[in-house]
Amino acid sequence: MNTFSIEVKKLHWMDDPINDPDDLCLHGDAVAYIGNRKLEYDECTVSATALYLLKSLTEDHVIDQDNQMLPCCGHTLIANDELTEVVISGCPNSIDWSVIHAGDCVRLILEDGYEVSVPIAQYREEVCRFADLIEHYYRTSTPKIIPKDIFDRDGYLTFWKEWYRRRNQT
Repeated sequence: MNTFSIEVKKLHWMDDPINDPDDLCLHGDAVAYIGNRKLEYDECTVSATALYLLKSLTEDHVIDQDNQMLPCCGHTLIANDELTEVVISGCPNSIDWSVIHAGDCVRLILEDGYEVSVPIAQYREEVCRFADLIEHYYRTSTPKIIPKDIFDRDGYLTFWKEWYRRRNQT
């Protein structure tokens, strides 16, 4: 069966599960199901995962280029000059796969070459469901303190600007 789904358990901020207004990145135990494969990454930066998945709705993602789909960490949010997109820098620990657009489907290709084709409508529905789950956790947690440092502030605000633009394109 050609399927894709992604789940997360134990959503939390690093120092306090609900009340850390300084922690800008959400973490959790992520599990992606691609065809008959199960990819698990505990303590994943799921806020980055959600943005990367939203990005993959309109752009191809190739393994080990730019970001990882299930990243360990996201140390810094780096806004582009136009303040429209961010790069989330982290460490190399991760799980990754390619998302290649092919007509009305996306091909999901794992590092070992295993591949499934998923209808883009099904893929979009699952990505948006996951992104909405992550956004809901942000909204129901203690509000974030916007960084005073311009670089950090621009990175965080641009993260959400890109998020909403990509989420609303669907």
